[in-house]
Amino acid sequence: MPAYVVEQLDDVVLTGEGLLAGMDLMSPFVWMEGNRCRIMVRGVPRPLTATDPTGIIVAGASLDGIHFIMDPTAAIGPGTQPADAGGCEDPTVLPTDKGYLVYYTGVDAAHRQGSMILATGLDLAALVPQQLVLKAPSGEGNIKEATLAQTSAGDWRLFYEYARDDASRIGMAGGPTPAGPWTVMPDPFGIREDSWDNWHLSTGPIVARAGEDPVMFYNGATHDARWRVGWISFSPDFARVTGRGLEPLLVPPPATDRAATDIAFAASAVPSDDRIALYFSLEDRLLRRALLRRYA
Repeated sequence: MPAYVVEQLDDVVLTGEGLLAGMDLMSPFVWMEGNRCRIMVRGVPRPLTATDPTGIIVAGASLDGIHFIMDPTAAIGPGTQPADAGGCEDPTVLPTDKGYLVYYTGVDAAHRQGSMILATGLDLAALVPQQLVLKAPSGEGNIKEATLAQTSAGDWRLFYEYARDDASRIGMAGGPTPAGPWTVMPDPFGIREDSWDNWHLSTGPIVARAGEDPVMFYNGATHDARWRVGWISFSPDFARVTGRGLEPLLVPPPATDRAATDIAFAASAVPSDDRIALYFSLEDRLLRRALLRRYA
C-alpha cells in the first residue's frame, strides 16, 4: 500500500482581497492555467449574522501557488433564485475548451438547506448558474462539496457530501459528461467504527496520475466534529476501493484561540511530477498548502 508524506506546509496569502477583507476563508479550490495558479475561495462574514450570506465566492491568480491576487468583485454571490438566495459556498472548477464549469453549494434564504448548483461561463467574472444539480428532500440536510473525476471508460463521477442520521456522508453519481446528467449510485465508501473517521465523511480532491490508482484526499471526523484529512484510492473505474490510509495525513495544530474549531478540511489538489500540492483550510478561517510526496 502506498504512503503519502507531508513534506512542507505553507500559509496561503490573499492580497487585494477587496470583498474578502476581514472575512473567514474556506474552500480554496486551486488549479493550473498555463504557468499560473488560479483560485476560487469562499469568504464568510465574521461574525456571521442571520442577515449575512453564508458565503461569497471570489477568484484570483498566483505565480507561485501561495500568494494570490484576488479579483475586486465576487465571481459568484447570492442570487435571486430560492436555491442560492442565502449564500454561495464550496466552489469546484473544471476548465474546458468551451469555458468553465463551476459547481458550488447554494444556500436558501432561511439558511436551512444547501443544494448543488452548476454555473458556466467563458470567464470567471461572467458565470451564469445553469441548473440545480442535486437537492435533498426537505428536512434531510445539505448536498455540497462537489468533486469531479473521469473514469477509465471516459464517463464521469460526481462525489458529494450529504447528510444522513445526523452525520455527513459521501455520495456518488455517474454521468456521461462532467455536466451530467447525473444518476445517483451507491456510496463509494463509509465510516470506520474504530478510527478517526468514525462519524462524519466529506469529499476532498481526487488526483489521478498515470500508473497509479486515483486517490481522494477526503475529510473525516469523529462525533464531536474534529475534522482530519486522510486518503483513499479507487480502481480506475471507481467501482471499488483499493487502499485507505490508517491514520490522517493532516491534523490541525493547537489553535491559538481555545474557542476555534478543531478542523482541517481539504478542498483541492494540484499534482506535479514528484509532489502533490494539497490546499486546505484550518479552523474554517485560514488557508494552507501542504506539499505531499507519494511512496510506493
